[in-house]
Amino acid sequence: MRFYLIGLLACVCFAARAQDTLKVTVRQADSLFLKNNLTLLAERYQIDIAKAAEIQDKLWDNPNLNVELSAYNPSRGWLDVGKGGQKFISLQQVITRAGKRTKQVALDVETTRKTELEFFDLARTLKFDLRQLFFETYFLRQTLQLLDNQIGTLATTVEAFDKEYGRNNVSLKEVVRLKALLFQLRNNRADILFELTENQRDMRIYCNTEAYVVPVVDSLEMARYHIDAQTSEQLRELALMRRTDLKVAESSVKQAELNYNLQKALAKPNVQLGAVYDQASNYQNHYFGISAAMDLPFFNRNQGNIRAAKSGISYFKTQETAKRNSIANEVNAAWNKVIVAENTFRSVEDRFTDQFSQLSRGMYDNFQKRNITLLEFIDFIETYNESVREFNRLQSDRIKVYEELNFIVGEELFAF
Repeated sequence: MRFYLIGLLACVCFAARAQDTLKVTVRQADSLFLKNNLTLLAERYQIDIAKAAEIQDKLWDNPNLNVELSAYNPSRGWLDVGKGGQKFISLQQVITRAGKRTKQVALDVETTRKTELEFFDLARTLKFDLRQLFFETYFLRQTLQLLDNQIGTLATTVEAFDKEYGRNNVSLKEVVRLKALLFQLRNNRADILFELTENQRDMRIYCNTEAYVVPVVDSLEMARYHIDAQTSEQLRELALMRRTDLKVAESSVKQAELNYNLQKALAKPNVQLGAVYDQASNYQNHYFGISAAMDLPFFNRNQGNIRAAKSGISYFKTQETAKRNSIANEVNAAWNKVIVAENTFRSVEDRFTDQFSQLSRGMYDNFQKRNITLLEFIDFIETYNESVREFNRLQSDRIKVYEELNFIVGEELFAF
């Protein structure tokens, strides 16, 4: 089963490379994401919906026209609406009081602002996820390239030892041990392919592309991730100014306050004004009158909604305070992770991987010449592969924690 999965992944990988390959830098990936991501494109329509609500609530209520005609008069016939007939016409208009329309529009405007902030916060979150995938994929591919080279060289060595075993020059134990090492490397390669396949799926979704996405990272890209003169206190202050999710929380408080004002205004009934014409009124012929109507607020003065709106203000203010405290703790945690990752990365010598690679080539030559034992060779290969994998993971984690600091602060701290 394991060999079947490995073969399947190899086929998938080959098929993917056979497709159009899209090599992108992180800035190009960001651009594709902002331009093509369907989740963001769909969310933009929520802003249009909110703006449409503003337009609707600015409109006045339509006047009401009521016309009543005499359908039949036994002495005068059908539709007796002439000079001696009867017709009744009334025109009415609702007049809102206490600034209800203005308060409703103000609430709509704040709702639109909150919708826009939620859009920017969604873009911030999705872009952070994309960058995590981008750099993780890049360093996984570096590790995969290492394993491919190791597997190719070790497969040649195993083939040579198989021939020597046929000539009784090496023991079966040595051949089997080498094959076990080769099997282990292929298993490791399959695990990386699993991760790359999932990452590739997600990056395609984020960028909305069918192409095989290949991250491109150069030394200048890596060099921009470093801390200059910033302190954790400065970053906390910056986060409180920049974080869109905090602005969303602040907007929720503003909405709650505007809703409270609106609910108090709704307690005051509207007035309905009108004009009436009655051709054959009981009072007099050709009667003209005016009318006014209003609900009497004896029982329902919107007490429940006013109380709920007032409690809503307290609720959202508490949520805002909690978000501020959370942001301060998030910045501290992200800052500490950057310090740990940076110190760990700097503790590794610059020539670490080069020295290991040079030594690896020498180990293969010495083993084939029988200058070192099988155990020494296997121990080195396992140590080398694990060390390089961990070093690539360290580089990936280092950039990812810097990107997390970007995300937590809500600002592009490390300029391109």
